[in-house]
Amino acid sequence: MPELYLYEYAIVRLVPRVERSEYINVGLVMLSIRQAWLRMEYCIKPELLAAFSPQVTIEEIKDSLSSFQAIAHGQDDISPIAKLDVAERFRWLTAYRSTMIQTSRPHAGKTDDLNATFDKLFSQMVR
Repeated sequence: MPELYLYEYAIVRLVPRVERSEYINVGLVMLSIRQAWLRMEYCIKPELLAAFSPQVTIEEIKDSLSSFQAIAHGQDDISPIAKLDVAERFRWLTAYRSTMIQTSRPHAGKTDDLNATFDKLFSQMVR
């Protein structure tokens, strides 16, 4: 029987107008503390963004999401937060905030293949 790993994930959301509380799923961040594993990916759909919020540019969103991803992946030249361990980075990334980039509440599960599970969740929730 394969070894199962506990993981947590949160959906990364674009909230162009915070006061309206409307959002588009644009990414996924997933953590396994036991494996010291943290992954974040994103996908921006230009046509959906244009229909949903024409005042926000793709460049603005890419800049924000790239920073979010760099912190998740521990690129410590981007921010002191990126120097923290994976669990602390995940907690920081998924903390409640009232900005254009937000996350859902974290959800948990078990898997024997973290990357395959990430890819499946990303496909279901974001693509």
